Amino acid sequence: MSFIRHPFWQAAFVLAIAYALVKVGIPYLPPFVGVASAPVPSTVILQYMLTVTVGLLVWVSSNEERWKEFKEPIQAVMVQPEKKGLRSVFLLAIPALVAFGAYDTVRPKIAAPASLRSVHPAPPPQITFRGETMVLNGLENPLHEEMAPEAAYELGKEIYYQNCMPCHGDYLDGAGHYAAGFNPTPLPLRGGGTIAQLTESFVFWRIAKGGPGLPREGAPWNSAMPAWEEFLTAEEIWAVTLFLYEQAGVAPRTWEEEEEG
Repeated sequence: MSFIRHPFWQAAFVLAIAYALVKVGIPYLPPFVGVASAPVPSTVILQYMLTVTVGLLVWVSSNEERWKEFKEPIQAVMVQPEKKGLRSVFLLAIPALVAFGAYDTVRPKIAAPASLRSVHPAPPPQITFRGETMVLNGLENPLHEEMAPEAAYELGKEIYYQNCMPCHGDYLDGAGHYAAGFNPTPLPLRGGGTIAQLTESFVFWRIAKGGPGLPREGAPWNSAMPAWEEFLTAEEIWAVTLFLYEQAGVAPRTWEEEEEG
């Protein structure tokens, strides 16, 4: 068991644990305690593993004796005659892995083409929300009448930071921590060309149904936006809708403007 104390194998063990934690632990362990989670994009995994690798190299090289021990297995495989078989395996496996990675990058894949699509497809006149029919045409946010503005804002703020911020960003600019891992990237919610052009019922529909609920004119669609009606109540979706407009500093499109076109 002396290899357990060897810095090379200690570093390899930490790398393996770190990868398993990010790849499997983050998506699958929180649900066991009732906390929602999601798979970590490969770009985030790569960034995290590079950070862990740099930290390990700093640690093993911070001590001359430890650095010398760390290099021993690598040097042994590279120069010792009795390691010739293992050396040959590495000489074949490493180029093969690189070649496979290059092939996997350039091979044709099923993906959304770069052709134009409708970013804001027309919503259906009515939807079914948790078994109940909801007519969208002319629908206003009921929280303007049913809840104090401050309470609705705080509820929407809580919902947004718990569920939306990792993708849409703290500044509502579509640049959350996970944004780079998606194609198309999350929609920025600031600016006059985004939610300011939409009625609140449109935003409610998009949040409730997510990418899976878009009509055919919204295709090809490869959105990771979930159907939030499976996780949030109607009141919570209306509250986060109100929060988005308040935080973006814009007013929703009115039905009078909608009729004028």
